Amino acid sequence: MKPVLLLSNGHGEDLSGALLAKALLDRGQPVEALPLVGHGQAYYQAGITVLGQTREYSTGGLGYTSLAGRLQELSQGQVGYLLRRLTLVLRHRRRWQLVVVVGDLVPVLAAWLARQPAVVYLVAYSSHYEGRLRLPWPCGWLLRRPLFQARWSRDALTATDLSQQQGCDWAFHGNPFLDLVMASPEPLPRPGRQALALLPGSRLPEALANLELMLRLLPLLPEPLHDPQRLMLRAALVRNLNADLVAGLATRLGWSLDKAGQGEGSMVRWRRGTLLLELHWGRFAAVLADTDLVLSMTGTAAEQAVGLGKPVLQIPGAGPQFTPGFAEAQRRLLGPGVVCAPGGSSNQRSLATSAALAARLLERQADPIAGPAWRRELAALGAQRIGTAGGSDRLAAAIMELLPTPPQARDA
Repeated sequence: MKPVLLLSNGHGEDLSGALLAKALLDRGQPVEALPLVGHGQAYYQAGITVLGQTREYSTGGLGYTSLAGRLQELSQGQVGYLLRRLTLVLRHRRRWQLVVVVGDLVPVLAAWLARQPAVVYLVAYSSHYEGRLRLPWPCGWLLRRPLFQARWSRDALTATDLSQQQGCDWAFHGNPFLDLVMASPEPLPRPGRQALALLPGSRLPEALANLELMLRLLPLLPEPLHDPQRLMLRAALVRNLNADLVAGLATRLGWSLDKAGQGEGSMVRWRRGTLLLELHWGRFAAVLADTDLVLSMTGTAAEQAVGLGKPVLQIPGAGPQFTPGFAEAQRRLLGPGVVCAPGGSSNQRSLATSAALAARLLERQADPIAGPAWRRELAALGAQRIGTAGGSDRLAAAIMELLPTPPQARDA
């Protein structure tokens, strides 16, 4: 049986691609992955075969967010690397019975070059940005070709919009990345207390710079919120943002180690005055599931938070990913559950404004009347903008319907 190829181009796209690939494997369909940006770590973690030699770039494939990012990608040779990845697709194109695109124009173009039957989960574009989606050239033209046997969007509004624009069927089956956090994780105890989750991102060195902004913001919270019996502070960190890196940063900012972790997956706690901050590695879903407010400088993780009905407070940084422009676009994509304080983020005054806004959002959550009503609004917003759990299985089932039935299955 020929494998299905997953083509993706970004950290969030790789995550959704890996979840979709795992759902196909569970159905007995062999799969392979070709991440066009970065190492495709999500595929490796899911046990999916990754083709070719991969490479990571400091922009994470997001150089389009700024001129500096574009120039940085050029200087690092990312264009040449991408061309080599596309050549790999061309060289092995007869190897796969179906190409599954997860991303944007780049993997769409790669699938078209492969000249094999293809489907697309267009996760990178949404009509929520402008009300009417304008696909970059030649993406719209390519997606109308008969080569693409099915087209899936990241939300219902986009499916309706593209169906009307293109005169072909688009459907919305949900977003696989939501499945990762909808499973019931081991709960984190917080009896009678509110919780604030810190999500500084996944790409270094940007994630470390983002964490610095957050560590500078926390002491600016109103004094009553410094009490650990009132507010739990938890950061969900990626493995690359390790304890040694955090220690150098935290010490410089006046934090001191309160509890060192013992063993893999353990919790580390830092103190500054009465503030206590827990650091968690490998427990992102648990931290996100058990929080009242998310302090975020992320892309996909913020979308997962919205899908769970969590309010998100942004702090734009220096990039290359989470710039003010990216943050503003994210608010248009995800709706009123995502907010940002006015002004920049690097000076103390703007951080104080963000801290005051965080306090007001936590107060609204705790209000016995306003809190439950707001949570219902956030849950409805999440269902509208992100969808419901089970996207991986629904997309995998739709793919299986397009594949030829194996001879042994017909004989049975």
